[in-house]
Amino acid sequence: MADPATEASAPTGLGTGLQRDRPPTIRDVAELAGVATSTVSRALARPDRVNPRTRLRIEEAAAELNYVPSSQARGLSSGRTNAVAVLVPDITNPFYFDIIRGTQHQLKAAGVTQLLVDTEESSEMELDALHKMRKSADGFILAASRLTDAQLAEVSQSQPLVTFNRASTSAPTVMIDTPSAIIQALEHLASLGHHKVCYVAGPPTSWSNQMRWKVFEEDATKRGMEVHRIGPYTPKTTSGAAAADAAVRTGATACIVFNDLLAIGMLQRLQARGIRVPADMSIIGSDDIFGADFCNPPLTTISSPIEQAGRVAVSMLLAQLNPLSGSASRQLAVMPTHLTVRESTGPAPQ
Repeated sequence: MADPATEASAPTGLGTGLQRDRPPTIRDVAELAGVATSTVSRALARPDRVNPRTRLRIEEAAAELNYVPSSQARGLSSGRTNAVAVLVPDITNPFYFDIIRGTQHQLKAAGVTQLLVDTEESSEMELDALHKMRKSADGFILAASRLTDAQLAEVSQSQPLVTFNRASTSAPTVMIDTPSAIIQALEHLASLGHHKVCYVAGPPTSWSNQMRWKVFEEDATKRGMEVHRIGPYTPKTTSGAAAADAAVRTGATACIVFNDLLAIGMLQRLQARGIRVPADMSIIGSDDIFGADFCNPPLTTISSPIEQAGRVAVSMLLAQLNPLSGSASRQLAVMPTHLTVRESTGPAPQ
């Protein structure tokens, strides 16, 4: 006759065979429910594909054993990894901090893990990461992608993705409306009496760089301004010295710079050369990164809700991954921008 205490401590159907010094496994659930392990796996991952009575028996067995399926097991049965990869061109650029924070918060709320990849401003590295991580991530968010239109079209056919600040006809996109902010910046400079303006270009593979220059050239020309362009430059403070020297040689009295890091590097170089900002030259950056208001002088720059843009990108991707969730799927979201005026811009020198 079995010991009553043993019967009380052993789950129904398992007798004394269950080892209490280890967590329950899927085999334990299958034995208790009287089904195959594959049926348990299917019932927990895709419950709609299992007979309701069988599913109920499996759920009761799992609850009795306090069984929690591992993420790996769920991934094997559902084909999902429950992870999303976020690719950024330069993880040291403060502009991407808010994007990463926004995507992280939104993914965490959805119970999804974020995988972060620094592509080092390289389209080759970005494309390689996309190919290698196909089985590691359910989808991708490409921040300021350096891929060509043809490459984006190719990868979007094989994996769900959303682009950020990179227009694409083949994938949903979150855009920062910097073109309208460029017009605001030129209007600001015109009101200060500037007639000679210079665009300090960023990476040649940057789509946003190309769009900013197009709007800059068109709008400045309409205003009758003398237009100059220098670059391309790597969007880092270390490139600022070369950019500042080149800007001075153009004779321009004001510059609109690809990003804040490059603009801050220019401020440092101009100060070292004894060129006063804004008395001798006005500087406008883009991104309003942390520290843009701490530099000397505080930087006039283009501002936008970057963290919110990261959240929107995640929502658009999750709508692709879960088409039956009821969430509306969007192809384009445009985030507003505005010019934040600080002390690096002033009246044109006489």
